[in-house]
Amino acid sequence: MQTRRKTKMSEFSPVFTASRAQRWTALLLGGTALVALTPAAIAQQAADPVALSPITVQSDETQTAADGSIVAEQASGGGKLTGDLLDVAASVSVITEAEIKRRNASNMEEVLQYTSGVQTNFYGSDDRFDYFKVRGFDAYAYRDGLSVGATFGAAREEPLAFERVEVVKGASAAALGASDPGGAVNYTTRRPKLGRHAEVYTTLGNNNHAEIGFDFGDDLNEDASLSYRLTGKVQDAEKDYGASRDDELFLQGGLTWRPTAQTELTFVAEHLNQDNVPGSGGYPVGVDTPRSAFFGEPDYNYRGTERSTYTALLSHDFGTGLSLSSTLRYSEEHADFGYVYVSGSAGGTDLTRAQFTNDESGTKLAGNVVLDYRTNLGAVGSHTRFGLEYLEEDSTSALWWVGVSNIDYANPVYSGISTNQATSPYNDTDTFNRTTAVFINQEFDFGDRVIANIGLRHDHLELSQTNNLTNTTTSGTFDELTGSAGLTYKLTRNSAIFASYAESVVPAGLTVEPERGEQYELGFKYRPANGRALFSASLFDLSRTNLTRTNPATGLQDTIGKVRVRGLDLEAKAELSEAIALTAAYSYLDSEIVENGTSGNEGNNLAYVPEHMASVWVDYTLKGTGTRGDMTFGLGARFTGSYFFNDANTASTGSNIVYDAAFSYHPWDNTELAVNVSNLFDDKHVAYGGFGADWYSPGRTISATLRHSF
Repeated sequence: MQTRRKTKMSEFSPVFTASRAQRWTALLLGGTALVALTPAAIAQQAADPVALSPITVQSDETQTAADGSIVAEQASGGGKLTGDLLDVAASVSVITEAEIKRRNASNMEEVLQYTSGVQTNFYGSDDRFDYFKVRGFDAYAYRDGLSVGATFGAAREEPLAFERVEVVKGASAAALGASDPGGAVNYTTRRPKLGRHAEVYTTLGNNNHAEIGFDFGDDLNEDASLSYRLTGKVQDAEKDYGASRDDELFLQGGLTWRPTAQTELTFVAEHLNQDNVPGSGGYPVGVDTPRSAFFGEPDYNYRGTERSTYTALLSHDFGTGLSLSSTLRYSEEHADFGYVYVSGSAGGTDLTRAQFTNDESGTKLAGNVVLDYRTNLGAVGSHTRFGLEYLEEDSTSALWWVGVSNIDYANPVYSGISTNQATSPYNDTDTFNRTTAVFINQEFDFGDRVIANIGLRHDHLELSQTNNLTNTTTSGTFDELTGSAGLTYKLTRNSAIFASYAESVVPAGLTVEPERGEQYELGFKYRPANGRALFSASLFDLSRTNLTRTNPATGLQDTIGKVRVRGLDLEAKAELSEAIALTAAYSYLDSEIVENGTSGNEGNNLAYVPEHMASVWVDYTLKGTGTRGDMTFGLGARFTGSYFFNDANTASTGSNIVYDAAFSYHPWDNTELAVNVSNLFDDKHVAYGGFGADWYSPGRTISATLRHSF
């Protein structure tokens, strides 16, 4: 007989008090009074006054950087965190399509690895998911402003699906929804463009990598009110360790209808099919083993993902300062993986091993409606954004685990395991989540000199989970209010300082309190008059309470208590001349476990959070002469400081530096031959460990791509 227990929010965490809600509401409504109380002289004393721009509706596509540029000027945020990057009171990094192509980034970790505050590759040769942290915390992902969720456990995203990627650093729940305080990553979907365009490419590389891809589109009628776009790739490849594969089929199609100059409706459908492996299975601790060694089971090493996604995007300008945007997305996904991995040492050269298997599937429906109203209140510009959001997720997951035979790493002999050895799952659940939210953001612009904004968001979450092993259901209802406030002061037309406060919240589970975070930040931004560069610096202090993790050794959730990360981010994206382009980043992260119950880790650093990270990438283009076409030389370096593998700070890895290189040649105007090398000197270090095995950093990859546009 199934039992059902309804759990109130008060059983898990204190409900936001009325005084706290009233305080945020008063701040939001009080913004209107600020207009009346602020002297008109503020607007008049601004140096080089700028007239307010005409109001237009911009799609995410029109907000990207100019074609071929690594520098973006606008933030899209899926319609939630929009505007000139110089004016936004937050640290936002944009990785444009041009930058992704120049570095030939083939997965999301590679896309993000030259961004300040972002850490990648800390799971080494564990290749199941996209692993990245922002300012010391796992980042939630969004697509066109709608939640994708935690990246751990989700499909590895295909960069070809996106026009650009934005990293919003710091707490952003008031704008985006549930997220960790370190930051969030928003993917912008490719959409049809006006006019004819076409590109095809083929890539060959080491690890038996072979890939072909295309991206083309055109208008379907004479008045260009209907346009289409098709994008796709087929990949057949392996990894740099034994018994591996890295195959993929991706196809995306889009159709845009523009019935009037004020209205645009886009529909995008895509299918992602990945057939690869969960990872190398690990290596013996403290033994320098070749990357090509494999101590799992060749016949039981798989990770498959099949996902179909359907998206509709609507925008309309009512012509009176009022505009509407709406996004609706439905996806269905099935994923499975099984492998045998190294779990410890049995003495001598013998390694103990275990088999892990997972099978899961789910559907997700997400949508929002956002109204924007822009007007002038005398000399003050006003921008009000109001939105409603809905998210519904339904998923099933089953997990199996069992110990299997040992293996001698000096003379490995495989046991021939080809099926699941566990007789029954140790975890089998059905999970249902429903979130409804309302959010509002108010911004005032005082003569393009002072920009103030405040935001509020209320989320109502209904969560339930059925344990199919015990036939019991646990449910919970959460009501969370989060807020943000920011102030930008334009020192000149091209430079600004900002200060902000923002909150975050994540329901970590039904048996633990929601994780809450907050961040204070001070920052500076500078963009030269030509707009081909953006320099930024920020100081931040963020904290997170009720931090909850799944312990890899026990599979149970552990609550840390309270942690804090304080630090500095520096970033530059600049096209210094027609010949030289630069991307540089540095981050200092001071992490501390402030409260940790009875575990005794107070004062320690957070696991997998380095104190220092730095990167630089430089492109130099040699213009062609006569019969010789343009040539571009690229060189990059990524430094990651040492970090601990556990919160007890008893095991760690050393600091490391990895070099990347690129070369491209244009024999003709529309043809490019590019060679990219990641990890140029094949650096090898232990990126992940502390649980019975070591996992090495990714090895050197070499690829050659022939690309032609017409």
